[in-house]
Amino acid sequence: MDPYTPRTHGRKKNLGLSTREYTKVTGTIASVRRTRQYLEDGLGDESGARVPSSRGSVDRGGYDEPSFIAETSFVRAPLNSRVASGVGVPKDRSKGKGKARDTLDGVPVEIQEALILEDLLFVLMGIEGTHITYHPDHSPEDDDPLQGVRFVVSPSLDPSLRDLVERILPLATYYTAITSFIELRSHLDFGLVNHALCAAMRDMLKDYQTLLSQLEHAFSTSPQFTLQKLWFYVHPTLHTLSLLYLLITELATADDPSAAMSDSDSDSTPDPEEEARNEALGLGGAKLKAVLSDINKGSTLGVDDSASGIVKGGEVLAILHERMQNMSGDPAARALYGALSRATGKPYVEMVQVWIRTGRLVDPYEELCVKESKFIDRGTLEMDYVDEYWERRYTLRDGTAVGGSSKQHQAGVPSPRTVDGRLPGGACIPPPLERWKKKVLLAGKYLNVIRECGIEISRDPDSTDDEEFSMEDDKFYKSIDEAYAHANRTLLQLLLRDQQLMPRLRSLKRFFFLSQSSFLTHLLDLSQSELRKQAKSASLVKLQSLLDLALNTDTQGEDAMFREDVRVTMASSGLYEWLLKVVTVNGVIGGEDGDRGQAYEESKKEREKEKDDKKQLLAIDALALDYNVKFPLSLVISRRTILRYQLIFRFLLHLKHVEQSLSSMWIEHKTSPWRRSTRPPTSRASSPASTPANDWHTDFENWRKRVFLLRTRMLAFVQQVLAFCTFEVLEPNWRKLEEKLKAGKVETVDQLLRDHVDFLDTCLKECMLTSSKLLKTYSKLIVTCSTFALYTASFTKSANQARATADSPEGDRAMPKRWDFLDKFETNFNHWFVHLDCVQFYASSENVSLLPLVVRLNSIKAT
Repeated sequence: MDPYTPRTHGRKKNLGLSTREYTKVTGTIASVRRTRQYLEDGLGDESGARVPSSRGSVDRGGYDEPSFIAETSFVRAPLNSRVASGVGVPKDRSKGKGKARDTLDGVPVEIQEALILEDLLFVLMGIEGTHITYHPDHSPEDDDPLQGVRFVVSPSLDPSLRDLVERILPLATYYTAITSFIELRSHLDFGLVNHALCAAMRDMLKDYQTLLSQLEHAFSTSPQFTLQKLWFYVHPTLHTLSLLYLLITELATADDPSAAMSDSDSDSTPDPEEEARNEALGLGGAKLKAVLSDINKGSTLGVDDSASGIVKGGEVLAILHERMQNMSGDPAARALYGALSRATGKPYVEMVQVWIRTGRLVDPYEELCVKESKFIDRGTLEMDYVDEYWERRYTLRDGTAVGGSSKQHQAGVPSPRTVDGRLPGGACIPPPLERWKKKVLLAGKYLNVIRECGIEISRDPDSTDDEEFSMEDDKFYKSIDEAYAHANRTLLQLLLRDQQLMPRLRSLKRFFFLSQSSFLTHLLDLSQSELRKQAKSASLVKLQSLLDLALNTDTQGEDAMFREDVRVTMASSGLYEWLLKVVTVNGVIGGEDGDRGQAYEESKKEREKEKDDKKQLLAIDALALDYNVKFPLSLVISRRTILRYQLIFRFLLHLKHVEQSLSSMWIEHKTSPWRRSTRPPTSRASSPASTPANDWHTDFENWRKRVFLLRTRMLAFVQQVLAFCTFEVLEPNWRKLEEKLKAGKVETVDQLLRDHVDFLDTCLKECMLTSSKLLKTYSKLIVTCSTFALYTASFTKSANQARATADSPEGDRAMPKRWDFLDKFETNFNHWFVHLDCVQFYASSENVSLLPLVVRLNSIKAT
């Protein structure tokens, strides 16, 4: 037996009446009709005078015939007389608005009960009766249909009957409100979830209408049918419809959370003078106020789907779940809301299943928690591959990041509802699905990438596609786990095996981390003249051809397969200046707030000299490599990861260039001007300025030794930093990543992406490229070393001049200038060698991996 149909325990199965009962019932109803007609038209008397029928029936057998059988239209279609009045259309109330047209004064209680029973069968269908009429304030044009129609009882009804009638009347209000809600939410704009909710409510109203049909049958056939029995039968249904009414009221309130505020504002008494002025200006009227209300409503609800204030998708399911949890103490309410939740969640669950099993997002009304940015497609990915395709093509509507961060992306996320902070529409994720939302997103994203590669997605053998799930079913969440695992295995296999991810990463490591030094040395030798030019004057075409020549000569094996993907590019700014700007914007990794402020001031000064820096930027300082990779490998080797590779490459290239320059300076120092003097050296004076003129050999020897010593210290510093970065940072971290990939420890694609980015970030941090203090002092040291190497010819010229003037009677008067020039380099190098102190501080406090560098630099520390 349906819960909305009254149970008939103890009643006879056969509803037929005996002749005596039939005569009594029909006689009573006929008497009621005669009395009603008499009261309406004022004709005849209560003794039985003949009056015409008010409902168009034909009285064929005189007044002694007490049956309705002769009224063919009423017998065949008993609702005809009700429909004639129209639903929600008030009747003519010329005798007084809100008052019954017929009075029940002087009518016996039994007849009043029969009359009011017939009226109640009208009213419970939302149709105005004779003695139960619309509320005096009822206006179909102005009233909110979702609030339902209110009815009032004739004041002349007997008080003993009025109490029961007033208990039953809310049922009519609930029914009319629910009917209006179903009619409104069945439009396309409200989405599939609302359509399923309306369908479930419509099924429940069918049970209610079946109940009314049974009650009408009992009223027409059973003489024992009374108002008390009617209340007995409709009492359970009253509770059911009240729960539905509370639900639709909450949904309507969520549609327009400012309704209560606007209602309170409308209660204030308007100024008559202001109203008259507005009318004269054409600013009055209810229609204009409605338009202004709609404008204000649209401006306060945020962006995206919430602009129209529609409650749909996941928000409907969230409201149902909250009501079910809040009313868990009421078994009937929990059963009702549970049934509605299962029926309403079917289209939502089906969309989730399609997404996680095929990678296709079928969400025509934007109700699902997953959102697609259609302006990001594979075409843009081929032209300029970025990880936006992976990060922003498919995202969660609530803005949650997939990487595990609790921070939300605010762009494109709609504003929350002002009532309780719940996100509107599809951005509101149903509470049972909250824990699984990231797996839902990733499972579909993995399969979507496979589909974009033109690969047919095979069905998981463990999947159960034919089963129907609900959000309260554990099998639904188990299917999400299975789909996620299947999609993840498929995409990992595609990347690691079919797309040759590991050979690609190894070639990147060799090209950008200078594992093959012969390739870089050959390139620097071939392009030496071109790299001395300014960056804007260097020819990329020539540099690219020289790079291809170096790669063709020195690359073998896997590197030869991917050498065509490497190309030359020029950066727009210097490495260290750009890194300082990045550190200033993003903050210092492991630094303090004071470091950030100091870095900002220094970066501000650097930006003031930006034009001069661009003019003086040499090609060797702007040279970088780029790497071409196709989809789907571009998800792993994305533009962000390529940028990290480029930073490390430019850092190592600069070190290698300075090392090569200092080594060339050492070769220069083996020429004849720098050979040892034949005269035995004397004791060194305490100061170069006090050196006698006849002791120029001693002075020259001391100056020459100081040049050699400074060159050796610089070369040792550069070689130690280069060896540390290459053999104690890059290689060990690469081995860890390689072991993870080979051993199968990477279980998910997102873990693969995170491990790859973490590997590069760790390399940048341990190479001292993410701390403003270390970066500043290190850059000053490297610039000092490279500048010193640039003056190789100047030092050689000074040595030649010194030897040429050695035998002159005046001696070498330029020697003090040479000492001053050398002292500037020594002082600058020794001053910025506090870099060692910074390294020791960071190694002892934050970055233990720098301890090997401390040991290396202690060997060349100035005494």
